[in-house]
Amino acid sequence: MALQIGDLAPDFEANTTEGRLKFHDYIDGSWVVFFSHPKDFTPVCTTELGSVAKMKHDFDKRGVKLIGISIDSVEDHKRWKEDIKDVTGATVNYPMIGDEDLSVAKLYGMIHPNASGNAKGRTAADNATVRNVFIIGPDKKIKFIVAYPMSTGRNFNEIVRVVDSLQLTAQKSVATPADWKQGEDVIILASLSDEAAKEKFPGGWKTLKPYLRVVPQPQ
Repeated sequence: MALQIGDLAPDFEANTTEGRLKFHDYIDGSWVVFFSHPKDFTPVCTTELGSVAKMKHDFDKRGVKLIGISIDSVEDHKRWKEDIKDVTGATVNYPMIGDEDLSVAKLYGMIHPNASGNAKGRTAADNATVRNVFIIGPDKKIKFIVAYPMSTGRNFNEIVRVVDSLQLTAQKSVATPADWKQGEDVIILASLSDEAAKEKFPGGWKTLKPYLRVVPQPQ
């Protein structure tokens, strides 16, 4: 069965560019962005890994850990890091999981469970579905899943925006509207009665529709 938002993120152990890792131990009460790649030395992914390295400070200040995975060996990852630095000017500064036997990709539903062979015998086209982003909360549950085609580089500014929304809405009784950015107005949850909303938002709110109450972002 495919993983869904709200599911417990499956645990696993794997070798990474920063040593052996148990995934649930790595989460350790933090938010995690876990993103995957179909093959080392692929052009779009080369630009993505460098982009994320440049943005690591944005994730750090939000208490978010980063971890990548690609269907190749850790040794290949280490060689690929040199290319990433040459192309983007950034050094990959987070762990990259080696998934030579496809076990983690299969565990997370990134690739068909009957996919055969190992990294050496497969091409990027064989692994084309391994282009996912998972955001996982401190409770080890999946909060966000998205899959990109091989031809489209991921927008990690959007991933940061989603993190901001998830972290805010996990703590406050609000949701974020379309195209919301940090600091903009938010929506009071429809499940919150007016009486309960008065306690949480004593400054009041704007009612656009009976089910749509807008309030400045709470701090």
